[in-house]
Amino acid sequence: MSKFDREWSEYKTGITAALKPGPPLKHKIELATKRIEAQIQYLNGAISLLTQRDKSLFQKVVDAYSKHDLRRANVYANELAEIRKMANFMMNAELALERVALRLKTVTEIGNVAAVLAPVGRILQSVRTSIAGVFPSAERELSEITTLLDEIMIEASQVTGMTPDFEAASEEAQKILSEAAIVAEARMKEKFPELPALKAPAEEAAQPK
Repeated sequence: MSKFDREWSEYKTGITAALKPGPPLKHKIELATKRIEAQIQYLNGAISLLTQRDKSLFQKVVDAYSKHDLRRANVYANELAEIRKMANFMMNAELALERVALRLKTVTEIGNVAAVLAPVGRILQSVRTSIAGVFPSAERELSEITTLLDEIMIEASQVTGMTPDFEAASEEAQKILSEAAIVAEARMKEKFPELPALKAPAEEAAQPK
């Protein structure tokens, strides 16, 4: 077994374990993947709760509008808009993390660690920024995962002598985030029905029949 293979999948023993403690790179990546999948589940649960709240508020908007209570309808509509903004943030984050988890599962040997992980840090940074004010605990967890993945990438680069192309990684990260945003927008349209246009009673009466 080569040095690369040992660094990738074998637990260290003796002096090596004392100098470089911790599990092999393969297991560190598997741990990071599981932690990211836990955050995906967390976000998924939060989105489900927001979807339920949205349905309730949407019905209140419709009921208030049908009773020509425009003031109340607007109050509910504003609250609904905030919920949908938060849901959109979370959906973007969830989809981006799903892509990160899938990407981590493509790391099959130490030779492709740096190339696979280089865009991941930028994706996680973007996700952390988007949810920082909404879910501080998730932001902290993603920060720790980012640190762990950075350490893995540095360790892999030291063993292989390969330095990732950060410019290409940044472009790839942006592409992945853009794709997640497009899918999130489509899912938002599926999950959240469009609000009725709120018109004042006088405007409504003036509309041609």
